[in-house]
Amino acid sequence: MATIYDVAARAGVSPATVSRVFNGSSVSPDKVRQVLRVAKELGYTPNRTARALRMQTSNVIGLILADIENPFFTALARGVEDVAGEAGCSVVLCNSDEDPAREARHLQIAVSEHMAGVILVPAGGHSDVTALIERGRPVVSVDRTLHGSPVDSVVADNLAGGRAATTRLYERGARRVACVTGPEAAETAQLRSAGWQEVFTERSPGADPREYLVHADYRVGGGRAAMVRLLAHPDPPDAVFVANNLMAVGALRALEERGLRPPGFGMAAFGDLPYFPLGPAGIDVVPLPARTIGATAAKLLLERIKGSTEPHRTIVLGNEPDT
Repeated sequence: MATIYDVAARAGVSPATVSRVFNGSSVSPDKVRQVLRVAKELGYTPNRTARALRMQTSNVIGLILADIENPFFTALARGVEDVAGEAGCSVVLCNSDEDPAREARHLQIAVSEHMAGVILVPAGGHSDVTALIERGRPVVSVDRTLHGSPVDSVVADNLAGGRAATTRLYERGARRVACVTGPEAAETAQLRSAGWQEVFTERSPGADPREYLVHADYRVGGGRAAMVRLLAHPDPPDAVFVANNLMAVGALRALEERGLRPPGFGMAAFGDLPYFPLGPAGIDVVPLPARTIGATAAKLLLERIKGSTEPHRTIVLGNEPDT
């Protein structure tokens, strides 16, 4: 199926000009005739959903989250809804449960239901949004970038956050800081643990970082199992950086079972903990501006739906609390 970019390339004009022709905006008669002729030859039909949004009528945006039970994604969804609602859009919330097959089904529904666009937390590194892009429906990835696809992205500064959290633990007197991170394929897990490893290598010379790094599933049970494994090490750590909020809850449970708790055993978590079985005292938290991430993503998506042809970009937000 031909896209606005195909029409623009063959007609020798910009995609913005093609968009203006079909919107009825001011374009020279020669260019109008040229664009319409090429569109007819290619069988191009303008995206009526996007056009409707430009006319301030109601439309539907898809929001595909990785784990709807995680409060981080709940807050992110609120940010999306705040902005979309102001623009007259409805948001359909889907949960991939970190399952690429389930994600693919949600993406296909977004195509078949003619959604105006999709905000996506990619489940793994190979989410296929080709069908949406080919139909002129924009996609914005959040929390994790989507490499190899022409989409905008909004993420936190994961590398800097992992580095800062680990540094704080060492500055408070830790001798050896371990790391519990997410699945190996997850970009957030890779970047947060990379920040940890930079500091670990410098502050714990001679120790093998591979022995103090455990991958888990970004959930409470995974965090608990990872912490149990680290505590069983012949030379166990005396502090841990946990790369997401739910795993931190699990790690706290494992510590409590051993009669340990912060700040006696150092802990830093990436993202606000949803509840504190041991109380919040002594736990360093790297803030994640979830609601701001969602709002920023929604603004980018609406700009694309309205016809923006600016180069795609990745917005990296600092690790500051939502305001």
